Amino acid sequence: MYDQKSAHAEEFIDHQEILDTLAYADAHRRDAAVIGAVLEKARLRKGLDHREASVLLACELEEKNQEIYALAEQIKKDFYGNRIVMFAPLYLSNYCVNGCLYCPYHAKNRHIARKKLTQEEIRAEVIALQDMGHKRLALEAGEDPVNNPLEYILESIRTIYSIRHKNGAIRRVNVNIAALSIDGYRQLKEAGIGTYILFQETYHKESYEKLHPAGPKSNYAYHTEAHDRAMQGGIDDVGLGVLFGLELYRYEFAGLLMHAEHLEAVYGVGPHTISVPRVCPADDIDPGAFDNGISDDIFAKLVACIRVAVPYTGMIVSTREKKEVRERVLHLGISQISGGSRTSVGGYREPEPAEENSAQFDVSDRRSLDEVVRWLMELDYIPSFCTACYREGRTGDRFMSLCKSGQIQNCCLPNALLTLQEYLEDYAADKTKRIGEEMIRRRLSEIGSEKVRAVAEERLKKTKLGQRDLYF
Repeated sequence: MYDQKSAHAEEFIDHQEILDTLAYADAHRRDAAVIGAVLEKARLRKGLDHREASVLLACELEEKNQEIYALAEQIKKDFYGNRIVMFAPLYLSNYCVNGCLYCPYHAKNRHIARKKLTQEEIRAEVIALQDMGHKRLALEAGEDPVNNPLEYILESIRTIYSIRHKNGAIRRVNVNIAALSIDGYRQLKEAGIGTYILFQETYHKESYEKLHPAGPKSNYAYHTEAHDRAMQGGIDDVGLGVLFGLELYRYEFAGLLMHAEHLEAVYGVGPHTISVPRVCPADDIDPGAFDNGISDDIFAKLVACIRVAVPYTGMIVSTREKKEVRERVLHLGISQISGGSRTSVGGYREPEPAEENSAQFDVSDRRSLDEVVRWLMELDYIPSFCTACYREGRTGDRFMSLCKSGQIQNCCLPNALLTLQEYLEDYAADKTKRIGEEMIRRRLSEIGSEKVRAVAEERLKKTKLGQRDLYF
């Protein structure tokens, strides 16, 4: 029985409710009146429930589809402006005891090189990331209680935050690791993490159990309820995601939104981020082995419909996607992207030898961070390295209330410009710096408050003179 506020995974992600939702969406896929009514509700910027959003995803009326795309782009601008937050993944270890059929880290894979970074190796990787210009990391690790215990993750976080190299510093560490107990999440909170991210992979319980035949991750309920335990453990910001291609995309879409609704209903705050990875080639993994792969067009529509349904949530696209796809979805709702990424264990300080191959998946966008930064600015987006909200306590329900009200814009634009100025001074190529300086001059005028604009101008001058980490 579907119960949005239930503590049990099979009740807040109810199989029959999803089937009923898909049937309802099918029945109205060419119903202009129903689709129009949903769009009118979406224009209020208050979000949609899973059934309403599923109607938009199923829509077969081209005119209405164009309205969906236009609305998604406008909502993205309303809540996030033209800013794109930059980050990089850092893989600590690929030791894993799970048997996930879609992941090359699965325990039975004897081809992939198994690696685990020491604290000294982590230090070297972080310095390399700092020298690129990164300020925000997403930590990744396989699930292995012997090789990758929580203590190792906590020690690694302490190491990362301790490193100062030239003007570099990692100011926010997000964590994407296996499901933990409430106490485990309390320890992550005490370590000072930003967002805890955990992908569901698939919300279809039967498929989930087939795809996870062995290991602790095989427990559907424990995995699906992880975000609840994280929030009970004091973590303010959690991130959701599914791996599109494992199950029917419309089923996953409905489940993803039901999960977001559940968190909002129980804790008063929905997901801080939603990620949209697709199955892609990797060692021992052929995406063609999965029957539910989606086209670039469907992928774009998924992004647009998620943005319309949860307008306040950050959306992430990774280097799994090629440049052209990333550019397309930037317009439709994406607010965070990685740049210069490595999906191997290590690989930032020096490229991993081909014969070692520890990567989780093939990277489609192989450009450097500076190339990605310049590309974004050429598209008229502001690359942002800002982490101010986290350090000012603007997290959880406080962040969401500011975001929903639009007040967050008073901080975000000047902070984005300040962090961009830092990047230009410390790391940018000459061409990138020229484009960035011009962008900052133009964008300063868009700060609505004269007082804030004056302070921003003064802090930009201080940044040029060598001060760092100035923010609102």
